[in-house]
Amino acid sequence: MSDRKIRVLVAKPGLDGHDRGAKIIARALRDAGMEVIYTGLRQTPEQIVSAAVQEDVHVIGISILSGAHNTILPRILELARRKGLQDVLIIAGGIIPDVDIPSLKKAGLSEVFQPGASTQEIIDFILKNVERKSPQAS
Repeated sequence: MSDRKIRVLVAKPGLDGHDRGAKIIARALRDAGMEVIYTGLRQTPEQIVSAAVQEDVHVIGISILSGAHNTILPRILELARRKGLQDVLIIAGGIIPDVDIPSLKKAGLSEVFQPGASTQEIIDFILKNVERKSPQAS
């Protein structure tokens, strides 16, 4: 990787108003040397993908606790493909049941971090996979 920092967009889609976890992750990523853009609460998939394009990010991190992950995440993945973000790592965290993870990964989600995942686990995943996936980061 070059000296360019990994840029991560952290987003809270839908009507989910609980963002403490997203803020903790954003701070941990920042402390690990990444540049973090936090979009705030109640973002639409369109707003999230638009921000990712505008900010030229390497990673989109979605925090979702509302139970709408099977609707919102596939929409974000579809919009990201349409906007040419195939090299952007898209990850999610929150309350996502094990049974839903395979279909989300099949749709293009890179990883799901469920409750109990450590911030270091998320940092390590991003560091390992951005280097492999994103030519922008090199």
